[in-house]
Amino acid sequence: MANRLDNEYDYLFKIVPIGDSVVGKSNILSRFTRNEFCLESKSTIGVEFTTRTVHNVIIKRFQT
Repeated sequence: MANRLDNEYDYLFKIVPIGDSVVGKSNILSRFTRNEFCLESKSTIGVEFTTRTVHNVIIKRFQT
């Protein structure tokens, strides 16, 4: 079955940031998807997933 969002956007970008631990990957993407920034954030354990739609473009963020 097709996802309901399949025809509701022009582009879909999936972002998986890579890099060293504790450099701010989660905070950069959190600022973009939720407009939040936390100085006392903890390391990501497991996978974190957020989505933001800008015009007809969906951006899905996967944080490991």
